[in-house]
Amino acid sequence: MFTYLTLTNWYKEHGRDLPWRYKPDDYTVWLSEIILQQTRVKQGLNYIIKFKENYPTVHDLAHAPLDEVLKLWQGLGYYTRARNLHTTAKVISEHYNGIFPDTFDELRKLKGIGDYTAAAIASIVYKLPVAVVDGNVHRVLSRIFGIFTPIDTSTGKKEFAKLAQEVMDKENPGTYNQAIMDFGALVCTPKKAQCDSCPFNNSCYAYLNNCVYELPVKSKKIKVRPRYFNYLVIRYKNFTFIHQRSAKDIWNSLYEFPLIEKEEEIKPEDIVKTLEWLAIFGNEEVTVQKISNIIKHQLSHQTIWCRFYNIVINKPTAKLLADYQKIAIKDFEKFSIPRLIDAYMVSPDNEKFFKHSSSSNENNSYF
Repeated sequence: MFTYLTLTNWYKEHGRDLPWRYKPDDYTVWLSEIILQQTRVKQGLNYIIKFKENYPTVHDLAHAPLDEVLKLWQGLGYYTRARNLHTTAKVISEHYNGIFPDTFDELRKLKGIGDYTAAAIASIVYKLPVAVVDGNVHRVLSRIFGIFTPIDTSTGKKEFAKLAQEVMDKENPGTYNQAIMDFGALVCTPKKAQCDSCPFNNSCYAYLNNCVYELPVKSKKIKVRPRYFNYLVIRYKNFTFIHQRSAKDIWNSLYEFPLIEKEEEIKPEDIVKTLEWLAIFGNEEVTVQKISNIIKHQLSHQTIWCRFYNIVINKPTAKLLADYQKIAIKDFEKFSIPRLIDAYMVSPDNEKFFKHSSSSNENNSYF
């Protein structure tokens, strides 16, 4: 039988040792919850520590330049979280004197804070009896109670929210919420669930009916959109060219190299015939020193198929100078860039390409 006492006793013995749990304050709990959205604790922990070191208070974060925050966030993905983090820090600093609201409804109004994060802050910091409901909670409750209502429907959301509120420990809501999240992450996992050691295996519907991995149920399949990127990594003397993404699209506010995006994969020998290539380089001499293989980069709703072109030019065109930012290569690391670009640029070949303004094989072009 599921009881919050059994769950919290398990948590006291097996819960994760996370630094912000000892003396939880509103800023640290909020920061950790935002960073850990769609991020594993093992990866997110170092980011939480880095953010706390760089911005000890919400005022420090509020006064930091957005580009600096995005650079510190680099590698976590879902950069909307970082922009919302910065926006909310400004609101808390300027309008709330650095202290987060102490009600669920007021917390919910802040940018980037949904029901889950508001419930976490309200329960952990302010001891309010508000249940968190996330993927871990869906999984635990659906399996133990045998709920087959799809979690991505309005009916399912209401059913799980009601049940989560009913079974929680209202005297110790913060401890309970952290316990059920840890239980879902460590025992009642999506794959290879630890059913044999589960304290609820004598009453768990899914375990007793051999349907553990059928729950929770989702009704919708995410439609993944393919995109085809061709990045032009240009070197001109000791400079390169970048621009900041600003459209309502992935990686908003991050920097990237000149991009030629196509609706389907394009062969390297055909890229030089595109209008975008001709617009950027015109009739100027171009040396393509390296062409990468196709790189697959998976996002939640998109699959990026990307190819990088390492290019040396003798003279930038007016178009290149007008539409892109010319920066010293030594300053490139100061800019926040998507993980896809960062992963490509750290290879030894690219480090050599960027560090040397001339090369003995510079005239050996692919085209």
